[in-house]
Amino acid sequence: MSALAAYGSLFLAAFLAATILPAQSEAVLAGLLASGDYAPGLLILVAGTGNVLGAVVNWLLGRGVERHRHARWFPVGAKSLERAGRWYRRYGWWSLLLSWLPIVGDPLTLAAGIMREPFARFLLVVAIAKFGRYVVLAAFVLHWF
Repeated sequence: MSALAAYGSLFLAAFLAATILPAQSEAVLAGLLASGDYAPGLLILVAGTGNVLGAVVNWLLGRGVERHRHARWFPVGAKSLERAGRWYRRYGWWSLLLSWLPIVGDPLTLAAGIMREPFARFLLVVAIAKFGRYVVLAAFVLHWF
């Protein structure tokens, strides 16, 4: 696989994994790290950037959710959205530190948009959470594999 294809695939997987669409970026990152053919720092940068940009899409969707939340195509169910909203109202922007979690993280980034979280703080906290996850994963893979 060419380097461009590898990094592009990782970016796309990380981007999609951060949106409401079901995707898995950790396996792609782990496989590329385990191969030893790519720079770990660059892999983390590409994965983190893609994942943060996917979360930004969720934040933007959240900003406009009132217009579309009942549309058939809207990707988050009412129960999931309400649960994320309750969590966000209770814990505020600190809850974005959990944006890296599967299932829970994506609705939290959407809720941040709905709750009109300032973009600069959203971006900083989500970047810390998402890059942190990839750093920990990379350290694990590089140490054990």
